[in-house]
Amino acid sequence: MEKSIPAAGRLLNDKWWVRWIALILIASMMFFGYMFVDVMSPLQSLVQNQLGWSPEAFGYYAGAEYMLNVFGFLIVAGIILDKMGVRFTGTLSASVMFIGACVKLYAISDLFAGTAFEQWLSSWWIEMPGSAKLAAFGFTIFGCGCEMAGITVSKAIAKWFKGKEMALAMGVEMAIARLGVFAVLSLSPRVADWMGGNNPSVVAPVAFCTVLLLIGLISYSVFTIMDTRLDRQTQSGDEEGEEEFKLSDVKNLLTSRLFWIIALLCVLYYSAIFPFQRFGTNMLQCNLHISETEAADLLRWFPIGALCLTPVLGILLDKVGRGATMLILGSLLLIGCHLVFALWLPANPSKVLALATIIILGVSFSLVPAALWPSVPKVMDARYLGSAYSLIFWVQNIGLFGIPILFGRILETSNPGVTDPTQYDYTNPMLMFAGLGILAFICAVWLKMLNTRNHYGLEDPNILADDEAVRLDGEA
Repeated sequence: MEKSIPAAGRLLNDKWWVRWIALILIASMMFFGYMFVDVMSPLQSLVQNQLGWSPEAFGYYAGAEYMLNVFGFLIVAGIILDKMGVRFTGTLSASVMFIGACVKLYAISDLFAGTAFEQWLSSWWIEMPGSAKLAAFGFTIFGCGCEMAGITVSKAIAKWFKGKEMALAMGVEMAIARLGVFAVLSLSPRVADWMGGNNPSVVAPVAFCTVLLLIGLISYSVFTIMDTRLDRQTQSGDEEGEEEFKLSDVKNLLTSRLFWIIALLCVLYYSAIFPFQRFGTNMLQCNLHISETEAADLLRWFPIGALCLTPVLGILLDKVGRGATMLILGSLLLIGCHLVFALWLPANPSKVLALATIIILGVSFSLVPAALWPSVPKVMDARYLGSAYSLIFWVQNIGLFGIPILFGRILETSNPGVTDPTQYDYTNPMLMFAGLGILAFICAVWLKMLNTRNHYGLEDPNILADDEAVRLDGEA
């Protein structure tokens, strides 16, 4: 069916200000989502003292965000996205995030403490406080929505910015989301202190971010109105190629060597980033002998390097290219930063050294995602792009589920008899992160070698690649 173009000859997303408003609306959902993800990260010692969670319990909680995604939910989410489109899937994911947040909030509140349910949960299964188990369950529900939102946002941006500044748009969205990390690391300890007075409260910052998730749901609902109008203009239904998607496409993805290299690079790299955000505040506390708030104030600068550089790198990728090279450089920086945290910082406690390393790690965190996610549409068919993203996220979630648990165990076994959460030795867990970086570097080099041999276009500028795609479509 031929698409119906408006009388003015322009689609809704041809107007630059309209598509950027759409981007801000969907990025707002991820901004608030990222705030909730790390709302308890700078409160690890407070959680241990107030709720009785051990480092291993905190690790189980941190990994729980990804548990159901590991066991297949993300694959289902990708199929839902390709079959139902960005409007339905995005609204569903925002709603699931809010529901999971409410469960987690209840788990750490006084309403749950001391109840028969809490006592039963504490005695059931593994030895862990009932509040940790229920909070982990709520975080699991939230994680399903958050990861579903991530793949939905990627496909929505690919739809609205096709043939335009796609890498820049994805970079801006990631920058806005990471600003949420900066914001929550700045606000969470202060909200806890402000609401608790002489007794800081873990509940207050979690409740604050739960309300923000509801605002994110409202923002995405506004975007769905705009997306409906765009589809009416093009008479494309909800998604291009929606009727062409087949379950057999999932098998094609899983048997693709290129897919697995990208997925392994993703899981190895992100497994050394997101778990670090969970434990980084306490690591700085222990190595620098500073307060929780001071440590959070240092760590909050981690996403700033990414926030500032990711849009710039998006422009560079759109106009110049060199995506595969950026993946290699970002992996090298990751290795160096974690070696500093593991070996140099404990021997030379310095806030300046810590801040510089955190900022450089943020630069790494701009290089890899900025190059990785816009590369996927280049090598994957548009009709199952949602499933491609979801399967990559699924592999990523396997690492993000297991690594925090492993990190917590290594931390606990490396500190036998230590009960003061400000006296841990983080050398061994941080060396584990450096090892993950080395493996990510190997995958990045392998990917560039394959691109050189087969010319997938990973080093090519995105705008030229889109122009070439238009030319080929015309010839077809």
